[in-house]
Amino acid sequence: MPDRNVNAVGGDLKVGAEECEVDRGGQGSRPPHLPQPGDENAHLAKLNPEACVEQQMGPLGPWATGRCNWSPLADLTGTRPVVDRYTISRYDPVEWRMKNHEALNDSCRGDHRAKMDEFAGRACIKEACNLTDGSQAESTGRLAARAAELGGMKIRVEHAEAGMREEMELLERQRARVVTAMGVLEIPEQIVGECLELRTGRLEDDLVRDAPEVELEKELSLIREVNLLMQRLVKQAEDQQDINKMAKQRIELDWSDKAEAHMIDSEAKALRNHSTNILKYPGACRPPQGQSTPEGWKHFSEETLSHAEKERMASAELRRLIDVLLTDASRDLRTQKDAVDVALADRINETELCRKQLEDHLQETLRKIGDMERLSADLRKCIRNHDYPLKVAQTRLHNRLGRPNVESCRDKPQYGLIDEVKKIEDSLTALRARLQNSEDTLTELKAVRARLENQILVKRKTLSIDKGRCQIIRSHYPSTAELTGY
Repeated sequence: MPDRNVNAVGGDLKVGAEECEVDRGGQGSRPPHLPQPGDENAHLAKLNPEACVEQQMGPLGPWATGRCNWSPLADLTGTRPVVDRYTISRYDPVEWRMKNHEALNDSCRGDHRAKMDEFAGRACIKEACNLTDGSQAESTGRLAARAAELGGMKIRVEHAEAGMREEMELLERQRARVVTAMGVLEIPEQIVGECLELRTGRLEDDLVRDAPEVELEKELSLIREVNLLMQRLVKQAEDQQDINKMAKQRIELDWSDKAEAHMIDSEAKALRNHSTNILKYPGACRPPQGQSTPEGWKHFSEETLSHAEKERMASAELRRLIDVLLTDASRDLRTQKDAVDVALADRINETELCRKQLEDHLQETLRKIGDMERLSADLRKCIRNHDYPLKVAQTRLHNRLGRPNVESCRDKPQYGLIDEVKKIEDSLTALRARLQNSEDTLTELKAVRARLENQILVKRKTLSIDKGRCQIIRSHYPSTAELTGY
């Protein structure tokens, strides 16, 4: 840089022709080479030739040819005679002194003009340097402020991009949770389906629409509703992920532009007059087409950040909704699972109680059947045993019919034997009736035994399905953590 300390010229710098008339070697005397007193008349005569008297000129040199007259026309070339072999005489001493005076005046004026120009030039240099340095410092400051603003905005965009990237990772985890939960949801669906199918194998009267079947159907319906809900959640998560990707791409493009602009402004801020990479670009002052304004730049940047933050909040809300819905769905499934288990356990207890009572009744029926069989055998034996007394009584009556004549009378033994036969026959009739009743009762007890055995078989079949299969299968029901996708 050139020296900024310009030496100012003091005073008003009024250097004129009067100063040149002062003797530089002494005070109050004029130098002989400058106009002397009386030269003014010659000067006036020069200005007014008519008032001027012709003056005589002496010889001018050793080679002069003679005397010549001087007139004001001597200023005109060619009006004087040749005074030597090389030149002509054009001026007289007055003119010479006046020429010297004019030359000195011209020199003084040139010096004055040079000093004025030097002062003005150095002042202009100082002003131009100060203006240039000030403008450069202001531009550097503005570039530094702009670079700082770009840096701050770039950091905000970086934070927004990092937040969006983190949000996309979290949303992807939530979507994976839902997909995992959908896969886990197939297990309870298969369990419920198998339980319903197994319970269709119940026999006869036990094939009823009981509480466990109702709860199983409710559970199956709930599982299908949860499955549809999870499918919608997966679709919403995928759509939101696409929106997040577009918002992230928009942020990345904006960050790339701001990073490039920040680098350019930082390099421009670092440029100095001694930098080696500075050149002249004549068309650099011409603004390009479509250049934005600071307000438009700020509005676009804020809108990009606002859009990214809006989509990030929407994604976070969707994640929260997914978490809530998965938690609620798993809780509802586990609650319904517990309801099914309770209903199934109650049904198993009822069936167990019924089976036990049936088995008790079967034992009692078998005992009764044994009693009836023994009673029938005793009745038959008793009937067979009454044949002999009947035969005895009838034989006695028959033998007494052979009594001769008057001996064949109706005496008391006769009436006694007849009454004995009647009583025996009455007893036999009663015994046969009791035997028939006992046989009918035995037949009925055998039928009851068959029904009890059949019911016990049915109950055992039901218990083998509900307790031996359904409860074991349902013990493999997924946990709450598995149903929520963990």
